[in-house]
Amino acid sequence: MSVVGFDLGFQNCHVAIARAGGIETVANEFSDRCTPAVVSFGLKNRTIGIAAKNQLITNANNTVSSFKKFHGRAFNDAFVQKEKNNLPYTLVQTNNGGVGVKVNYLEEEHVFSIAQITAMLLTKLKETAENNLKKPVTDCVISVPSFFTDAERRSVLDAAQIVGLNCLKLMNDMTAVALNYGIYKQDLPAPEEKPKIVVFADMGHSSFQLSACAFNKGKLKVLGTAFDPYLGGRRFDEKLVEHFCVEFKTKYKLDVKSKIRAVLRLHQECEKLKKLMSSNSTDLPLNIECFMNDLDVSGRMNRVEFEGLCSDLLQRIEGPLHSLMEQTQLRAEDISAVEVIGGATRIPAVKERIAKFFGKDVSTTLNADEAVARGCALQCAILSPAFKVREFSVTDVVPYPISLKWSTEADEAEGVHEVFSKNHAAPFSKVLTFYRKNAFQIEAFYSDPSAVPYPEPKIGHFVVQNICAAKDGEKSKVKVKVRVNTHGIFSVSTASMVERMEVDEAEEQTGEMSGAESRSTTETLETDKGIQQDSSEAGTPPQVQTDEQHCPPPPETSSGDHKMTETDKGNEKKIDQPPEAKKPKIKVKNIELPIEANLVWQLSKDLLNMYIENEGKMILQDKLEKERNDAKNAVEEYVYEIRDKLSGPYEKFVSDKDQSKFLELLTETENWLYEDGEDQPKQVYIDKLEELKKLGTPIQNRCREAEERPRKFEELGQRLQHYAKIVEEYRNKSEAYQHISSTDIEKVEKCVRETMEWINNIMNAQAKQRLDQDPVVQVHEIKAKCTSLDSSCHGIVSQPKPKVESPKQEKPVNENHEDGTNGEKNKNNPTQPQQNGECHPNEKSTIDMDFD
Repeated sequence: MSVVGFDLGFQNCHVAIARAGGIETVANEFSDRCTPAVVSFGLKNRTIGIAAKNQLITNANNTVSSFKKFHGRAFNDAFVQKEKNNLPYTLVQTNNGGVGVKVNYLEEEHVFSIAQITAMLLTKLKETAENNLKKPVTDCVISVPSFFTDAERRSVLDAAQIVGLNCLKLMNDMTAVALNYGIYKQDLPAPEEKPKIVVFADMGHSSFQLSACAFNKGKLKVLGTAFDPYLGGRRFDEKLVEHFCVEFKTKYKLDVKSKIRAVLRLHQECEKLKKLMSSNSTDLPLNIECFMNDLDVSGRMNRVEFEGLCSDLLQRIEGPLHSLMEQTQLRAEDISAVEVIGGATRIPAVKERIAKFFGKDVSTTLNADEAVARGCALQCAILSPAFKVREFSVTDVVPYPISLKWSTEADEAEGVHEVFSKNHAAPFSKVLTFYRKNAFQIEAFYSDPSAVPYPEPKIGHFVVQNICAAKDGEKSKVKVKVRVNTHGIFSVSTASMVERMEVDEAEEQTGEMSGAESRSTTETLETDKGIQQDSSEAGTPPQVQTDEQHCPPPPETSSGDHKMTETDKGNEKKIDQPPEAKKPKIKVKNIELPIEANLVWQLSKDLLNMYIENEGKMILQDKLEKERNDAKNAVEEYVYEIRDKLSGPYEKFVSDKDQSKFLELLTETENWLYEDGEDQPKQVYIDKLEELKKLGTPIQNRCREAEERPRKFEELGQRLQHYAKIVEEYRNKSEAYQHISSTDIEKVEKCVRETMEWINNIMNAQAKQRLDQDPVVQVHEIKAKCTSLDSSCHGIVSQPKPKVESPKQEKPVNENHEDGTNGEKNKNNPTQPQQNGECHPNEKSTIDMDFD
């Protein structure tokens, strides 16, 4: 079973796997652990990762990058419209109103959704993991930014499903980092002690994320998160690009923004310059050859000037820091450490701002690029039964408050309630109790739309169906379970209608004997202690009640314990009053109700299946194109290799006439490869290679035979000498071989003589052959002759010599020793046989035999 963690970054991706030795970040086919989040489309296939990044400038219109934040968004989203103008590729509206990418693929125009593009990237990462693990990859954990909304998270899950991955969990970036930090710490306080609080700061290419986490031994709890989704390394790159665009317009009269390729090249050079300034405070040059209109351009920048350009960006760092401290009610002295990760945190000014805010030096003990992927792999290992991992519980938080609004009946007030507050523990479930006669609708939405970096506050609406009135005509009690699951996605998971039944003691006894099935479908009213959320008049049932269920439930919370809100304190006295009179017990039966869910930007099953099918076709096309290219490259490689050797080691093994003919064919093939043979089917290249090998293989064989033949002749000659020497020793009456019959020796002598004659004849014939002619004898024939010689002679000369045994002299049983101990001394000596028929455990028992 595979255990894999995928860090899907805005600019780059990383893959971490779990092996027997621990967590390891694996490399791709270019021996690089970092895979760019780039997909490029060509006339024959797709390229993904490093190969696609190399086409960012040459194939700009069909190379897709910087697409991560388009997940789950509408095309008319203000963020999408703003970003669209800065992209080299074309964004279009899909049939369902989402964001699509228009590219030219297989000589046709195609439109791919963002989920499809992400699935293509996951295909590459999955392939990288499989190549390292040497087995298929299915289960995984994928990272997402902590500020992603439900729609964006569902889009990432759709992408994983398209490529056949079973995502066990969508893990927040900062939670993954915290897990990677805490699970290896041996000095964490005990569970009952005050936790160690650590702040994690991550500034990547596109966003700035923060989280405050409390650590105890075997436990991680996220206290709060804060973020700026639009503050990242690329904003610093854009400042440099803007600066040099103005400078080049003044200095060289060039309008850089008029050509997308020039902008892309400038972006690449500015990113390199930014990285150099992180480690150098002196003036650094920026030089680009043939930038525009065949002009070379140059400029200079130093760190102080760069920080001045980015002063507004550096000021934005403090906003999320203040927000985090306010949410968690922490002071700077409460924080034990501040860990920074992410590529942009290498900018000295960014580190300084964070360190100054907390009044302590920041720590860089984690790998800035790979910490997220390693945390995801650890979480996957925890969830997987294939690995035994140290017990470590992780409690995340809900990033945005979530409220519910439900359809009301004529006699009820407006139904709105916040079910999950900001930084509420997650995953978590709550049970709401409604009183209804008919089906009703629940709408989920974000309580504070201004705090959500997403234009649509609505999460979805859910219709609870098949509700009917109770037998007495009153409203039925309906329990609805709402949940924020392990992916951080809100859902209405189940709904059930409660039927009340009064039972007397006799019926109760009968019910107790009815078995586990009835117990699983009924519950007593006494355990149904909901928390009333809405005030109502005396004698009327409340509109909604809530039961909270943490997932997984904390061990200290019993099944009957529930937290009470402020609105419930008015009813607390009623619960504390002593029972007035014994009432008949009431049992309830739960009837499951269907729920119709309509979510924001949820892919339909038909569309998802179509995406899955299309991805399978594209994977097959990529495989076929790779095989075609491999066949073409094999022809090209053979041409260059054989041509070089025809003027080197193969020269004496081919005649002048054949060499000229072969060289001419090789030149023709080379020209064909770059002209008519540039784009041919795979079979054409296979046939062309076979045509070349018809001339080349005999030459290669002659060279190889000439190298190996002397060694094989020498080996055969040594065997002959060995057997001839044995025959000679037999003739000289050597005792070592006198046990062999004369008939057998004659057979050996005959075999040696015949083999010697064969060698002499063959070697004389071969000596008359030119090197450019086929050899008289092949190496495999010499090997066969050697094997035949051994099979004929070895069995004869290796016959064992018969053994002659001499009788043993009988030993007296009670032999007196020199010391007069009569053998008693050997009793405790482990190296001597024991007396009285016993033997030492390490010795074999012996039996004395008498000889007449």
